[in-house]
Amino acid sequence: MITIATLEDASALEKLINSAYRGETSKKGWATEANLLEGKRITLDELEEIIKNKGNTILKYTENNQIIGSVLLSNKGNKLYLGMLAISPELQNRGLGKKLLQEAEVHALSLGLTKIVMTVITIREKLIEWYNRYGYVDTGVREPFLLNDYDAIITDQHLEFMVLEKIL
Repeated sequence: MITIATLEDASALEKLINSAYRGETSKKGWATEANLLEGKRITLDELEEIIKNKGNTILKYTENNQIIGSVLLSNKGNKLYLGMLAISPELQNRGLGKKLLQEAEVHALSLGLTKIVMTVITIREKLIEWYNRYGYVDTGVREPFLLNDYDAIITDQHLEFMVLEKIL
């Protein structure tokens, strides 16, 4: 079931997002960035601030009373920003990410928005190909990869973001 996350979900979401992106647990799934970065993807405090911001919505995918997937949707005026799509590493390749993308489109249209944008690290080719299959295309725009206080780059490859978009 996909519903809107609340502050009460923040701790479970923080564990899910960090386990999906970084560390040994993330390596159980195909969408890990643990070969590029170490450190937390997000802190509990940051997540609580995101949830409190009325311009943001976090959708959570719940099964058997466990949050197994989530995605951040931010209203940017004329477009919806999609970020932090996370699926429990052990449950990837079951179509859960696709369902969250579909629900993000429903959410965008409910806000009267017909464009969804996101950023993906350019060297994450498998992930970019996955988004391409669902209609997201490279805009040609690149943005710098900015480190937070707990990111540590562990690759010698240049990191930057590619902006992808989908017109609904």
